[in-house]
Amino acid sequence: MAGTVLTAGVVACTAVFAAGLVTAGAGTVFGQRLAGVADAAALAAADAASGAVTGTPCERAAQVAAIGGASIARCDLDDLVATIVVTAPFGRLTATAAARAGPAP
Repeated sequence: MAGTVLTAGVVACTAVFAAGLVTAGAGTVFGQRLAGVADAAALAAADAASGAVTGTPCERAAQVAAIGGASIARCDLDDLVATIVVTAPFGRLTATAAARAGPAP
């Protein structure tokens, strides 16, 4: 009887630990994906600012972010350098990523 309770406790602890690891891994993957969306949106805004593509920079960034499942939280332009902050929901939390793109110095 005591061995059964101990075994059940070990299995329960292992299951909770595994669920925590899976959640942390999913958060890491989501964060990296969101960083990629921010990079793409910043590049799109910088391209629009330089005239390489048509449209306004922040609108281009918002289009790219929407394709990636995110929304623009902030769009700043300094000449041809675009700084973009995107957000997306991750469960009950809101994840944020930022990127900056422009011509080489």
